Amino acid sequence: MRIQAATPTLHGRTPIVVYGATGHTGQFVCGELQRRGLPFALAGRNTEKLQLLAAQFGVLDVRTASVDDGRSLVRALEGAHAVINCAGPFLDTAAPLVEAAMEAGVHYLDVTAEQASAQATLQTFSKTAEERGLIVLPAAAFYGGLADLLATAAAGDWPSVDLVEVAIALDSWHPTSGTRITGKRNTAARLMIAHGELVPVVQPAPQRSWRFAGPFGDQAVVELPFTETIALSRHLQVTEAHSYLNLLPLAELRDPNTAAPVVDTSLGRSMQTFRVEVAEHRNGTIRLAAASGHDIYAVSAPIIVEAAARLQAPRAGRGGAFALGELFDARSFLGVLSPEHLLVELGEK
Repeated sequence: MRIQAATPTLHGRTPIVVYGATGHTGQFVCGELQRRGLPFALAGRNTEKLQLLAAQFGVLDVRTASVDDGRSLVRALEGAHAVINCAGPFLDTAAPLVEAAMEAGVHYLDVTAEQASAQATLQTFSKTAEERGLIVLPAAAFYGGLADLLATAAAGDWPSVDLVEVAIALDSWHPTSGTRITGKRNTAARLMIAHGELVPVVQPAPQRSWRFAGPFGDQAVVELPFTETIALSRHLQVTEAHSYLNLLPLAELRDPNTAAPVVDTSLGRSMQTFRVEVAEHRNGTIRLAAASGHDIYAVSAPIIVEAAARLQAPRAGRGGAFALGELFDARSFLGVLSPEHLLVELGEK
């Protein structure tokens, strides 16, 4: 199933509820919704923090709810078009929020990079979402969704792909407190694709060199798949898939003394630079796709907001649980993001 909209609009003025709105990524999502003129409500556990953020954005709709209280979540989603979950760890928050969304008749989206969370969400809620005509869309963010879109766009008319390689380079990684908490919570084995099946990455994880386009050049990388592997396994016929991350940002991520990200006011995001490269192999031909830009947290906002804006009204048409590249036309979606939010390159060698 693919949903396309040349000019995405919401049906009516029912809001998008941002759960975890006061967090680092949540605030970027709120900013992107406001920039696009899409109505939204703020939701989360801490009423005081929500009210302070509401004053900053000029939003009147504040909804206090906790994942420990399912009824409060359902009440917080009443009358909404969709909920965007920005509150990790998603291993703890995704299931309660999806359950509430299904009961409230609301589309669900999140920004998880946790493979186990995305996999569980897709497997557990697909039937319920289909029956109720709702969309469940995990990992619509930098990790997961972006590489899935690039790989889907590169695959194009290929019926199958022999090998997908995803390589991510970051010039730094200043983790948020949420990233650190998630890292401690997310202890599941990382999954890759081999012989067409999801299997654990061998340990110790393999390292190699990857030649990125400038400014990164040759980088030592380690196999470290995120939710893009789960997404690709859903809808592309892939024999083998590997994902890599350069070693520099991992050292910063694992250092408890690394400071949290700082937003450059002139950019509206941090100065962190990223590049995602995808190489797809089939019968000796290689197709390439790449995206580059600034701030992995900030760029997640336009990705997930674009997805939410493209969804139809609740219960309209077919529903189900999907990966980003499975649900939308990848080239069209990337075209909306580039060049304002990132630079996209597609080619062949």
